[in-house]
Amino acid sequence: MSRIHDALKKAELEKAAYSGDGGELSAARSAKTAEAAPPASPSVATMPSFAAPFTLEALLERCPVGRWSPDPATMLFFHQEEGVAQETFRTLRSRLFQIREKLPIKKILVTGSTGNEGKSFVAANLAQAMVQQRGQRALLVDADLRRPRLHSVLGTSAAPGLSDYLMGNSEELAVMQRGPMENLFFLPAGTVVANPLELIANGRMSLLLSRVEQFFDWIIVNSPPAVGVSDAGQLANSCDGVLLVVRSNATPFDLAQRARDEFYGKKIVGVVLNGVDAGSLSHPGYNDDILG
Repeated sequence: MSRIHDALKKAELEKAAYSGDGGELSAARSAKTAEAAPPASPSVATMPSFAAPFTLEALLERCPVGRWSPDPATMLFFHQEEGVAQETFRTLRSRLFQIREKLPIKKILVTGSTGNEGKSFVAANLAQAMVQQRGQRALLVDADLRRPRLHSVLGTSAAPGLSDYLMGNSEELAVMQRGPMENLFFLPAGTVVANPLELIANGRMSLLLSRVEQFFDWIIVNSPPAVGVSDAGQLANSCDGVLLVVRSNATPFDLAQRARDEFYGKKIVGVVLNGVDAGSLSHPGYNDDILG
């Protein structure tokens, strides 16, 4: 009994040490724990939250049909009469559908080895060709933050756009546009920035595509050239396949090889030969940039 009595008495003394006058001991222990804890991490900017649920209905409501003024010389499906150029893009579209039967591709990166090969021309007209099929919805993304051009050939505004989203200044629905061509949506490059690669690599590009791809059958991403800057290789990490554009009688063979090597380990779904002489095709009479 004396041992039980001594144990109970000891327990009462310990309890008193953590209350009343013993509060100093508790405070001291708390202070010691606080000193041992690592300093708090600096706050990280978060993306704006949605004011409404992110649904197809919200997409259509927030992206009303705008007034675009497409360049009639290069935007083939807006103004020009049917011809061999449109057919070449339909052929390209069909081949991508064939590849899709074997590989899960939806997000296609369009790039080249250097500038002036026509990658923007190919990306824009491929997106237009996609929506010519009934029920197909496509998103065209200008991810060339160094030399954005797609907004110009489509005749629309450049901002807000991709860079504004990547910087955390705008949410998805605020940077997407819809033009007069049914089911064609456009995400322009956005505000000019000094650090495009850092923005592309910050993880929000993958977040963007993963959030919006449920609403589109195809997403066509136009990127800077693959040789000289690292943007295209970084963007390819967020896409399902890469489409390389080379210009006939212009792109050096070694640069085309270097561009291909930039995507080692990634799916290169095809190569587009641009700028083929119209006289070499079976439908003469078209003398602008075409696919071969």
